[in-house]
Amino acid sequence: MKPSRALLALLAGLFALGILLGACSALAIAVPRSLTPIYWGLLLVLLGLALLDALRLRQLPSPRLERQLPGNLPLGRWSEVRLSLHHSYASPVQVQVFDHLPGAMAFEHLPLKVDLHPGEQTQVSYRVRPLLRGHFHFPQCELSLPSPMRLWRARRYLPVSGETRVYPDFARLYGAQLMAVDDWLSQLGVRQRPRRGLGLEFHQLREFRDGDSLRQIDWKATARKRTPIAREYQDERDQQIIFLLDCGRRMRSQDGELSHFDHALNACLLLSYVALRQGDAVGLSTFAGTQNRFLAPVKGQAQLNVLLNALYDLHSTQQPADFGAAVDALLSRQRRRALVVLVSNLRDEDDQALLGAVKRLGRQHRVLVASLREEVLDTLRHTPVQDFAGALDYCGTLDYLNARAGLHERLSAHKVPVLDARPSELGPQLVSSYLAWKKAGVL
Repeated sequence: MKPSRALLALLAGLFALGILLGACSALAIAVPRSLTPIYWGLLLVLLGLALLDALRLRQLPSPRLERQLPGNLPLGRWSEVRLSLHHSYASPVQVQVFDHLPGAMAFEHLPLKVDLHPGEQTQVSYRVRPLLRGHFHFPQCELSLPSPMRLWRARRYLPVSGETRVYPDFARLYGAQLMAVDDWLSQLGVRQRPRRGLGLEFHQLREFRDGDSLRQIDWKATARKRTPIAREYQDERDQQIIFLLDCGRRMRSQDGELSHFDHALNACLLLSYVALRQGDAVGLSTFAGTQNRFLAPVKGQAQLNVLLNALYDLHSTQQPADFGAAVDALLSRQRRRALVVLVSNLRDEDDQALLGAVKRLGRQHRVLVASLREEVLDTLRHTPVQDFAGALDYCGTLDYLNARAGLHERLSAHKVPVLDARPSELGPQLVSSYLAWKKAGVL
């Protein structure tokens, strides 16, 4: 409980009056004798009213508060949280409400000034924007309640517990249901390359059309129908994709509001969405984390929710990446041939360890190495050199990029494809590579 501005103003006025009376007495200035009793009378009345108002405030019940918190929040996007206040006050009251948020959330429109009217339920709202993924707890709400005579304000803490999960910003995928998937992918920069040859999986029989090759003719069906019948094929739909995701310290680099790890998660989820729509199975294996996770490849759109629930609270660590141990763990769990997408931020010191691990993995699986490149490297490389410090930055950037390019060339020499992409472009480039391989029938 603390005094209101009105009480402080009254006390300040009486204090100034007391100083004035004391100064007049000290300077032997004549003042009406009735002012002194009036002054002390006003002071006693104010103290009595303040005491009575404080007692009434302590007996005043707190409003009941309910929080309507979404169970899932997208990372980096504004979402609305609603508060409902129920009360039994006989006269209008204006209260201030501040919701206690987790530290990893930005907010707008707090604290809230709420006018409570008799017999009415009041609803207000504010906005939050999560800055980190994970599971978050809202412990309580703080309420500033005025006394009946507005001389005091009491701070009340209402135990309104709430929980929510912050997922990667994958809301755009669900919004894509309002448009064709191809149009949506084209907005992201994904371009499907032309088909080379025929698919590998039989789809149906149909009448022979202009442009069909003679190899497509089904001679038995043609003899039965007495008209040319062709076989129609489609891309094979029973493939498996496994993401081998680096959770180590090199993925903690920050580009914009998201780290490389968050960009990698978004890219993996984007490719998962496309692959599951193609009828393929998607799985996940992590390494260099505190608790490494493995999800076996499964087909069906429900697998996307499984991936989201498995990844929403996954964070990068300070541990170094051990590619050999990661590959050994994956080989012991995944027997069937699959496309393994290794997502990391490669360094030139990864040469021998990475090459040996990827060669072992490539004996059984198709491997794609996706390496994230810091945005600042491209910026420094294209920045004009104007002074000595700029020249050092430019030379250091080129030396680092040349070392990375050398590692990528050594991997490519051993027939290991490498996708070197900026974090914001990783998702579309992964999807483009996947669709190109599907069309070519090399998966």
